Amino acid sequence: MTDPHTAGTRTEPVVSTTTATPAPTPRLRAARVPDGGIYEGRRTLRRVPEGWEDRPYELFRLVPLGRVIGAEIHGLDLSQPLGPAVREELNRALLEWKVLFFRAQHLSPEHQRDFARHWGELETNPLLARGASDEVVRFDKGGSATPTFENVWHADVTFRERPALGAVLQLREVPPVGGDTMWADMGCAYDNLSDEIKERIDGATAVHDFIPGFSRFYGPERLAPLQDQFPPVEHPVVRTHPESGRKLLFVNTSFTTHITGMSREESDRLLRELVQQAHIPEYQVRFHWQPGDIAFWDNRATQHYAVDDYAPHRRVAERVAIAGDRPF
Repeated sequence: MTDPHTAGTRTEPVVSTTTATPAPTPRLRAARVPDGGIYEGRRTLRRVPEGWEDRPYELFRLVPLGRVIGAEIHGLDLSQPLGPAVREELNRALLEWKVLFFRAQHLSPEHQRDFARHWGELETNPLLARGASDEVVRFDKGGSATPTFENVWHADVTFRERPALGAVLQLREVPPVGGDTMWADMGCAYDNLSDEIKERIDGATAVHDFIPGFSRFYGPERLAPLQDQFPPVEHPVVRTHPESGRKLLFVNTSFTTHITGMSREESDRLLRELVQQAHIPEYQVRFHWQPGDIAFWDNRATQHYAVDDYAPHRRVAERVAIAGDRPF
């Protein structure tokens, strides 16, 4: 029953004047990781420079092997001369994918040289074992020659005033397991540097020398006579690709000795951080060889690593390198 004394009136809600106590902010224990490391997170993965026009390939079939680097080319016989249109389209593929693979070509040394010459004059390299001619370098792991070891991230012959434009490598004999080669896109390596690091290396140069890399397996009697032929040279820490215009990180573990104008401690610390960039898998492609396979890579835009995991088996490869220009 309704109370006649309260009928028709509103009952106001009771408002509490007590303030709720906020939950305490969680606290983390003190912890740190070393400065200059590589950490997880979203990475910028640009295969081509900004504004680059992507067009289909019409004269062969291209099958990408990675997000930013590496593609197989099908439908070409490299023992036959390249017409101008095929050469132009292959060059565009090289600029866009940085390393091209051709399966089961089984080229003679002469045909391998002829293919490479479509991109310029060929290099000779007195520091490495000779193949069928002065322009052919032979890597015979398991043979009688003094072995060299390429299982470190590097670009070829950056100790030259004009480092190689690129190289054409063919596997003559492959081990039953292992022996892959990996390539890294040094455009992506540059893109993902912090703004602070980019500012520090803008306009910087570094010294490159053949002594550090080759003294790991050759003695002074082999290297000293070549010192006048290959004096130390300076190259930009960040070079500009002469065809694509893309900025590329251009220092490597094998041949870069120090950054010009820095103390040894500062240079070593910065170089360690820079050369680590090639180690990031998102920028890489890995290729498993079969006899007669060919890899053609842009040495200006990449570094590579030959995986040395096949001993005691034999691995035989032959390489022809194309002379490049002075980095800028």
